[in-house]
Amino acid sequence: MAHLSPALARRVDRLARRAHAFHRWAHHPVCARYAGEVIRLGHRTRLCRGCLLAGFGAAAGLAAGLAAPAFPGLGHAFLTGAALALPWWSLRRPAPAGPGAPDAPDAARRTPKLVTRLLPTALAGVVVGQARSGAPVALGAAALALAAIAAALIRYRRRGPDRRACEGCPQGPPAATCPGFAPLVARERALQRLAGRWIAAEGRRA
Repeated sequence: MAHLSPALARRVDRLARRAHAFHRWAHHPVCARYAGEVIRLGHRTRLCRGCLLAGFGAAAGLAAGLAAPAFPGLGHAFLTGAALALPWWSLRRPAPAGPGAPDAPDAARRTPKLVTRLLPTALAGVVVGQARSGAPVALGAAALALAAIAAALIRYRRRGPDRRACEGCPQGPPAATCPGFAPLVARERALQRLAGRWIAAEGRRA
């Protein structure tokens, strides 16, 4: 295994970060079938719409919870119940399209991410923000809301992403040949070629 000089190691690391910035936060194939799941920022960056909405919902909900007057017990009960139920409902396993269903992506009609990502995290953020009062009911509600979000994240990681949009695609399941991953593969190969040339040049100079 080649031993890289510190300067070259930093150079390769910077190159890798730039190459991976395109898809680091996309979390989906970047083809037309997933256009509704990915936000394009110029030519070099793609972001996952669900993750972006979840983060925005959490921040907005937390700000609202901190700014709003303390809720009565009934309000806490309602918000906590919603904050507990919505993350699990939003991650329910989708039913397969089944024989005779229209080809994806029409068959992959998903619940809007505003409902499945932004709303649950916003409600949890409000409940957590209300914990500023220090009341036992508010602290307990915040702990339950955070536990629900954490459990939903674990469940999502175990379930994996929803790939119904791939049904009916002539390229088959996502793989290196998938057009949705072609820009990612091209960047990885370009990174390997350029980094390899740098390493070889340093070896010749040594």
